[in-house]
Amino acid sequence: MSENDPRISSAWETYRNFLDHAPPHQVTQQLRSLSVPENLIAELIKRHEVETTKILELKEPLGLGRENATPWYAGPRKGDRNWPAFKAHLQRNLDEDAVDTINEASDKVVAMLDHPAKPAFDSRGLVVGHVQSGKTSNFTGVICKAADRGYRIFIVLSGVHNALRRQTQTRLIRDVVRLNPTLWHQITTPEHDFTPPPNPAALLAAKDQHLLLVVKKNAVVLRKLRKWLVGARAHLQNCPALLIDDEADQATIATKSINPLIAGVLRQLPRVCYVGYTATPFANLLADPVGKEDFYPRDFILSLPRSEDYQGPETLFGRSPLDGEDPANVPGGLDMIREIPDDEVAAMRPAKKSDIATFEPKVTPSFRKAILWFWLSTAARRVRSGKAEHSSMLVHAHSDTRVHDSYKLPLEQLKLETGKQLAAEDHGLLVELRRLWEAETGRVPADELGEHSVTYEDVAGFLPQVITDTKIIMDHYRSTNRLDYESGATTVIAVGGNTLSRGLTLEGLVVSVFVRSSDVYDTLLQMGRWFGYRPGYKDLPRIYMPAEMRRWFTHLATVEAEMRSEIDRLLVEHKTPLEMAVRIRCHPKMRVTAPSKQKAAVRAAAAYGGALVESRYFPAGKGEEAEKWHANNAKAVMRLLQASGTDGWQDGSPVPGRRLWRDVPGDHILRFVRTYRFHEKSTDAAAGLISAYIEKRMDTGGLTAWNVGVLGVDPAPNASKAGSSPKKVELPGGDVVGTVVRTRLTANRYDDVADIKTLTGSRDEGLDLKLDKVPAVNRTILQNERSKQQPEKGLVLLYPIDAESKATKQDRADLNIVGPAVVWGGALVFPKPIGGQDVEVEYDYLAADLSRVFPAATDEEPEDVSVLDQDLDTDVPAAAP
Repeated sequence: MSENDPRISSAWETYRNFLDHAPPHQVTQQLRSLSVPENLIAELIKRHEVETTKILELKEPLGLGRENATPWYAGPRKGDRNWPAFKAHLQRNLDEDAVDTINEASDKVVAMLDHPAKPAFDSRGLVVGHVQSGKTSNFTGVICKAADRGYRIFIVLSGVHNALRRQTQTRLIRDVVRLNPTLWHQITTPEHDFTPPPNPAALLAAKDQHLLLVVKKNAVVLRKLRKWLVGARAHLQNCPALLIDDEADQATIATKSINPLIAGVLRQLPRVCYVGYTATPFANLLADPVGKEDFYPRDFILSLPRSEDYQGPETLFGRSPLDGEDPANVPGGLDMIREIPDDEVAAMRPAKKSDIATFEPKVTPSFRKAILWFWLSTAARRVRSGKAEHSSMLVHAHSDTRVHDSYKLPLEQLKLETGKQLAAEDHGLLVELRRLWEAETGRVPADELGEHSVTYEDVAGFLPQVITDTKIIMDHYRSTNRLDYESGATTVIAVGGNTLSRGLTLEGLVVSVFVRSSDVYDTLLQMGRWFGYRPGYKDLPRIYMPAEMRRWFTHLATVEAEMRSEIDRLLVEHKTPLEMAVRIRCHPKMRVTAPSKQKAAVRAAAAYGGALVESRYFPAGKGEEAEKWHANNAKAVMRLLQASGTDGWQDGSPVPGRRLWRDVPGDHILRFVRTYRFHEKSTDAAAGLISAYIEKRMDTGGLTAWNVGVLGVDPAPNASKAGSSPKKVELPGGDVVGTVVRTRLTANRYDDVADIKTLTGSRDEGLDLKLDKVPAVNRTILQNERSKQQPEKGLVLLYPIDAESKATKQDRADLNIVGPAVVWGGALVFPKPIGGQDVEVEYDYLAADLSRVFPAATDEEPEDVSVLDQDLDTDVPAAAP
């Protein structure tokens, strides 16, 4: 029987209708009881498997699911009302690719849920999004598709502030309720949080009605909701529920009041799926997997995709390479970050708590530039679009509302003075504005980001009206004048703290001034309201922050990329969230999440087999400390080369300017690792961790001998590609090589630490390998060749870098390292061990403690397999939390 047979098409629709009311195995029994031919049943089962597998195997979003779960969701179908209406709404506002992304991603989330017709279920999942990247659109699609398949109750936990709850409720009314008003009953409204409705029996008995509750994570509200559900318990059995926890790492995890109340709400629902959404899942991934009131995503984890237009942490700040990643392909960050000097930070936030009451902020030079750029960039957007649009500036200096209020007067005064000076055509101001415009547009050219270039003359004509339109808002729980984007195009400078740091979208955010101190991963990332999509003005955003904060965000960009890579790793290894935990990289000065949220976390283990570790950052400022740093590294290099010549043997190199020594004892490499300094920003190059790993490999018979190479250039005059003579460097033994050129990223040109992004060339890892028969190389090919040719030998690569290296590309700046003539870069290439089983050393990563999920058997206590039983029997509900 062909799939195109009209009888199959008709039977398929009937089969899918049956599936809305019963799980697949029950539908099969029903068909047999109706004497449907076996060959037709087989065709329907086959088609169902194809459709459900197609969704589960989507490459994006990446996902880890339950082992032995029965696939049930085959996507939207004819007759659906909620998803088709929302999809049509999306198509009026987004391009087709964006709509397809939302469609596929929401399909996969729904496929991870339980079949709504199961007699009982209680599951936990997590969807990892990106800050300001459209998580709301995804869970709106999930709500629509789940409602079309039979879910009845939808509870959305929306942050801890009224502003976010109101924003979420308003969006769901617009995108769901108003598109099908007869299908939905709102129990909450934009103005009012949950109030227990009378007569729950009438609400819950109507099978064609879906209930929508958008609830704040507030103890009083959650108690009322739990109490109402207790009273309605008799009517809930036929009401499958979906609880969406927006900002799932906030308040849900490890809080004394909110955490047990959310668990209490779930306990009242006999058929419920809990799905947490967050861009910062650190607390969730470190939660206790067996805690009765914890929310570890034991059933599934999904990582949402983002489009190329998304300006996220790595796009703005750059990041370090991940294991096995070609450094040349790693984002270096856009030149949009402006550093606020430490002495200015002191004038923009109180130094200690006792100073808050009397604090008066100053409009420092950096702060003034930020405000002027906000007005210039807002005017540029009006030139491009021909109309006023939402345009926002964020000032985030402190969590205390008194500090917020202290900003109002100086900002109002600057607005007034600037408006008067513009009207009077003040020469000084006009020169200042023109210079700022030309400097900023020169650093971030519009055409390089696909935007239309605008002249200063065009911008200047709009400036007076932009300044007049600017509202200065103190957005906090005590203020009466709050952010409002519903009443027409708004140009606003918003000063706030906690209310602006979670979930809430600042529409058209262009400029951010951030001096708030925080050393917690999730808190810091969530405060980055500047992440997101900037259609029509991708070149204009600027972020003003202290230098250390900038470095922290670069580290967080690496953490975030690595976390998503970890999810991919578990997927490749076919692991479930209960079998293998996602590792999260630590930082010496930062906390992954609040201590109360990571009590169940354990330190993970590292293995360097197949890794490339290289120096990327170099001190570039004046001062004794930087000079000592470079002198120390030069000494460490020369000592290693001296030892290599004494205890190793030199291999003749056909390439001028390069040298290679083979079979250098591992003890010399250990001493080098312990004395050569990788910059602290190179978080993957911890000397203690690397030396511990080498020692452990040596104990097992590996890495006892290394090869050491120097990668310079031909020292002969005019031998370099640039046509100039390289500096000459004499090595121990009398060999001479020329210096190589390494330049820094343009966005990093003024920093005291030079970021060269990548040290090694694409073939450098193969210096000690025979590659004459290898036509093309990349990191994977070189790793494989090393496994064949040098399976237990490591490689040290040393680069003499010209400290005055000149840039020849537009996205690069001169290296400009003050002091030494030559800067020594170093790289370590680790072979994969023979047999594939690498040694591990405990290191600076955290992961959830899964040891109690499947406890090891002992003589005193038999192995507990109850969790396995629950997972295997899909008709038996998991234990209530």
